[in-house]
Amino acid sequence: MWRQDYQFELPESLIARRPPVVRGDSRLMSLPGERGAPEILPFERLIDAFRGDEVLVLNDTRVIPARVRGRKASGGAVELFVVDLLGTDVERGEAPEAFAGPRRVEALLRGKRLSPGTRLVLPGADDAVVVGPHGEGTFAVDLTLPGIGDVFAWLEAVGEMPLPPYLDRPADEADRTRYQTVFARAPGAVAAPTAGLHFTDALLDALRAKGVAVTTITLHVGLGTFLPVRVDDLDAHVMHEERYDVPLSTRAALASGRPVVAVGTTVVRALESFARDPEARSTRIFIRPGFEFRIVDGLVTNFHLPESTLLMLVGAFAGRERVLDAYARAVQAQMRFFSYGDAMLLRRPGGRWT
Repeated sequence: MWRQDYQFELPESLIARRPPVVRGDSRLMSLPGERGAPEILPFERLIDAFRGDEVLVLNDTRVIPARVRGRKASGGAVELFVVDLLGTDVERGEAPEAFAGPRRVEALLRGKRLSPGTRLVLPGADDAVVVGPHGEGTFAVDLTLPGIGDVFAWLEAVGEMPLPPYLDRPADEADRTRYQTVFARAPGAVAAPTAGLHFTDALLDALRAKGVAVTTITLHVGLGTFLPVRVDDLDAHVMHEERYDVPLSTRAALASGRPVVAVGTTVVRALESFARDPEARSTRIFIRPGFEFRIVDGLVTNFHLPESTLLMLVGAFAGRERVLDAYARAVQAQMRFFSYGDAMLLRRPGGRWT
């Protein structure tokens, strides 16, 4: 399979650079499980697709306002983009008294002559020092923060939301709520699980009232979700790593034998990785045509970038040709694409959900 097999033409005008005025006021393209033309409906009609015996799985990760603008102590603008926490952090469950000294983070840095030992002046921080390179393009930075040094609380106070590069605009105040799902709980993502942006509390309550078991996983979406596939032969592509957690309540729901509907590709990755190793906490799984799905029967997802691993996952789930045909129909119908765009509902051929 080749990267070019997932190319399609998309007019620039169909990239949704802002969310709809009202959350959930978007469109849904519904594909039947086997044959038949897709149907385009208001997103709220999603509820009609459910019988009431399904398990709906959401990703409850919370996007952190990861971008902080400041300057070097010696002068010159700098931008810090926090990617991850390193060393001692709240994710290890340590008590507040354990937070002595600086918090170390992994971050992208933008600025001139940023070398180990460079001191940064950042809003709300007592001190910030570049430690050195940490990964491909990232640096370790030691932050000295007030109080117990809660990095997430600091970012909430001073940071900006990290919008995807294809939106081509700075984040504004509205993005703090609209680039966040209504069920976001666990901070750590630098990109939203965008299929979940369409859901409202009222729609989730209506699904529960119908009998649908609504449950969650946590997968912190990282920068790798935006990395392009740089090789032509997909066998040579190496996926980025993402951490995830499948809680006991969700494991019990999955074991019930009810059809499973995933909200977003992040949920698919977590659930299918869990199916292969229930003890794992991270994954590099690359889902493309030929993949054997073990858990997921239905998928709610947005429209994805050409030649992206996310589009390849959707092609593996519902069939490459069917998906690309649906994308062509979506373009013709002037549907909105990418993070703030419209959604698709797909059923896996041969799955438990028909």
